[in-house]
Amino acid sequence: MKKTIRFVIIPKVAHPWFEEVHQGAKAQAKILGRELDVNIVVDYMPPSFANPEAQKSILEKALITRPQGIALDPVDSIGNMAVINNIRKQGVPLVLFDSLSYDNSITSIGTNFAQQGILAAERLLSLINHTGKVAIMQGYPSAPNHKERYESQISILRKYPNVTIIDGGIDNDDIETAYDQAAAVIASNPDLNGYLCCDASGPIGIAGAIKAAGKTGKMKIVAMDGIMPILNAIKEGVIDSSSASNPKMQGSMSILMLWQATLGISTPPLIDTGVVLITQQNIDSYPAETD
Repeated sequence: MKKTIRFVIIPKVAHPWFEEVHQGAKAQAKILGRELDVNIVVDYMPPSFANPEAQKSILEKALITRPQGIALDPVDSIGNMAVINNIRKQGVPLVLFDSLSYDNSITSIGTNFAQQGILAAERLLSLINHTGKVAIMQGYPSAPNHKERYESQISILRKYPNVTIIDGGIDNDDIETAYDQAAAVIASNPDLNGYLCCDASGPIGIAGAIKAAGKTGKMKIVAMDGIMPILNAIKEGVIDSSSASNPKMQGSMSILMLWQATLGISTPPLIDTGVVLITQQNIDSYPAETD
């Protein structure tokens, strides 16, 4: 009978972006299992909504089952998560994905989030000729990656005196909330020139609100990430472009690092899976790059 190794993936919330992470994790598990002649199981345990307490509850339930490793995208700074110390005390390998750890003792798999935010902001500025009103929608404000993207976008926009920054709402990584927030912002700012965001929920909601307001093509959106609803909106011309990370690669590398950790092999403090700007010119090649 084959040996079974079980890893747990815990994202911020149930969401299409994290489904891509899950797919990448399963693909890596299949390859490793085949080559090592073991059965590698990936348990995907998403909270139903983004919230520190909800994620803590999931982590505690996962820990009780004694998995061989846990990959986590924290909804809050890991310094505020006492459960992290409990996981490590019990000797369960832990890696972070889509987040920086700020602690070289925990491997972080993701991207340069400041670079990702800067790329989006600079793209939008070029589209509006560095002049006009720009709204930024925050994701889950305490999430390290969302916070870093937001702060980097603010820092770039503030360099231009002819740009007015508008509060674009907070979506808490929820598409319906993003739609409602964007609809209110657009109604209050009919002369809005552009919209930025900090997660993959924001652009989907913003795109829907812009379509509903009849402002397709009149207001520029530069999105974050590259899941199918965002890609479709770029093809339709509702979203101009997106500063995208690679969720499948993050899932794949999470499993690979956890497997190495089970062998007692040291893993690197940071694995950068890169950023790409998706536009109508290169969109057809993007899915192939992440398969």
